[in-house]
Amino acid sequence: MVRLEVTGLPERPSEAAAVFYGEWMDKAKALLAPPCSGEDLTLIFPPADHTHSGWRLAAVQTLAREAAPLRVNAVASDDPAAITAALAYLATAEGLTGQYLPLDSAGAGAVVSPVP
Repeated sequence: MVRLEVTGLPERPSEAAAVFYGEWMDKAKALLAPPCSGEDLTLIFPPADHTHSGWRLAAVQTLAREAAPLRVNAVASDDPAAITAALAYLATAEGLTGQYLPLDSAGAGAVVSPVP
């Protein structure tokens, strides 16, 4: 799996999307094209609030559709352990593509079920 760390995005969602499409989309497509063809791609975005989720998901889904049958996914984090864990998961999730996964370092919480 090839990974592309996306950096230098502005804080405003519209400006960040413009920078991504202007500077990073072609880099991602180049990684999916020959001679790199045959390798799935994971984009690594820096953390951002919910206002960035829409454009990031759309970008990943577009890349995934264009690259099929290769898989393209994205994670958002600045925590190396969380990124490593997500990459390990994505490597084994053969049917998963076109997903944007915001991560945190807290991990999954305890599952609470109602007491009968």
